[in-house]
Amino acid sequence: MYRNLRWRLLLTLAVMTVALALVLPSVPGIHKTALGKILPDTAINLGLDLKGGIHLTLGVDVDKAIDNNMASMGQDIKASAREENLAVLKPTALPGPRLEAVLVGADKQDAFEKLLQKQFPNLKIDAKEAQPEDRVKYLLSMTPDYKKYLAKLTLDQAVKTIRNRIDQFGVAEPDIRRQEGNRIQVQLPGLQDPERAIAVIGKTAHLEFKIVDDSVDPASLAQGLVGPGRELSTIVVRGPKGQTVEQPIVLKKDAVMTGEYITDARATIEQNNNQFSVSLTFNARGAKVFERVTEENIKKRLAIVLDGKCYSAPVIQDKIAGGKAQITGNFSQEEARDLAIVLRAGALPAPVSVLEQRTVGPTLGQESIDAGIMATGFAAIAIVLFMAVYYGAAGLFADFVLLLNIVLTLAGLAAFGATLTLPGIAGIILTIAMAVDANVLIYERIREELRHGLKPADAVHKGYDRATLTILDSNTTNVLVAIILYQFGTGPIRGFAVTLVLGIVMSMFTAIFVSRIMFDLYLSRRPADAPVSI
Repeated sequence: MYRNLRWRLLLTLAVMTVALALVLPSVPGIHKTALGKILPDTAINLGLDLKGGIHLTLGVDVDKAIDNNMASMGQDIKASAREENLAVLKPTALPGPRLEAVLVGADKQDAFEKLLQKQFPNLKIDAKEAQPEDRVKYLLSMTPDYKKYLAKLTLDQAVKTIRNRIDQFGVAEPDIRRQEGNRIQVQLPGLQDPERAIAVIGKTAHLEFKIVDDSVDPASLAQGLVGPGRELSTIVVRGPKGQTVEQPIVLKKDAVMTGEYITDARATIEQNNNQFSVSLTFNARGAKVFERVTEENIKKRLAIVLDGKCYSAPVIQDKIAGGKAQITGNFSQEEARDLAIVLRAGALPAPVSVLEQRTVGPTLGQESIDAGIMATGFAAIAIVLFMAVYYGAAGLFADFVLLLNIVLTLAGLAAFGATLTLPGIAGIILTIAMAVDANVLIYERIREELRHGLKPADAVHKGYDRATLTILDSNTTNVLVAIILYQFGTGPIRGFAVTLVLGIVMSMFTAIFVSRIMFDLYLSRRPADAPVSI
């Protein structure tokens, strides 16, 4: 009966050694000692409610993204039609969203409609109308399925972009997830500069390159009259005495290039004036587009516009090959760095607004930790006293494995990089009771076998064997419920589910495997007929 006791004991000691190595880095002061230098870097991450930080609810303007997509499709239709020797006047995006396109040559309707059907199956023709000068006006709209797909894609891309920005911002264990109503929840534990984070997260970072129209006379400019296909903007320039002033600038409305081709963006310092700027690197396709744009607009000014604001408008002296550009705009070092972060992480597919902002201070978080530890301590003491009084020596075995269960649960949190939240502490308290419940089932079964006249060793053997199946069945259902909570729950519920699953798994190991070892050690050193304290 006890022939496998040695290897079971060695296995348990090995598991507990690994568990202690994972848990100790989370103990305050350990990482500064000589022991801390050899331990793995597995400190348990604390959630927003324990560590403090910022909670944001962001709203994504999905309709704006759909409108932008429709406008982009208009440009694609014009380019594709040109390749098929079809003349399509500049497509115009309308509310709805809808697209108005004018085909030159009524006899080419069939060819144009076949082009739409083949290359733009997500568009449908709502109406077409004959126009003067042998032209046909088409009114196009998106199919409902494609519109739903775009809405989902926009939210998914927004979540991914925000996560990329936060990862580069250096926030540990952020919680970012979609919510109903085109919303995104962001939790940033331990963040010390919430305003800067909001600026980085919420910046749309829609980069455009537009040609400057310097032909508008000052009188018209003063009245805001810039003509069709033009838009009035401002640019910040440095005055003769070093001061910064805003000047009006007229831009051609259509962008000649956007920031979708950017592969890298870095904050740099210009050696000639010690000003910070942002250097851009384009992918292969972007490099060709940028080279073509600069070649076609030599001696013209190219405005670099970010989120509708013109940062610089250098004169194109010659075509620029190599796929590199630079944004200058009197940036501070921090502004240049943050701008590089959002450009490198990618532009948000739609404008994002902060709908809700809550800040949890570290003091409140520490109070939550203290309250959670106190609640866990009281629960553990109450259970330890009850088990010791009601089951005697067997109750002490249950108390010892209960302590091991807590250590193993914390080790699991550290090993998987999970985040401990206040509901997670509640999950640990619940698993304390569930762990003892497994021991109660085993002990009551052993008592029943003893009442039937079996020797203590045989009673313990049958008690564990017959109660184990019941324990596995009941805990399996609990684990399934916890997995469902994790899959469909939000941050706090997921934290509860994580500790619940870990606690259940560890309780089965300690209650069934470890406590059995302790009973076998206890019985192996006693006469076969000696009574058992249970």
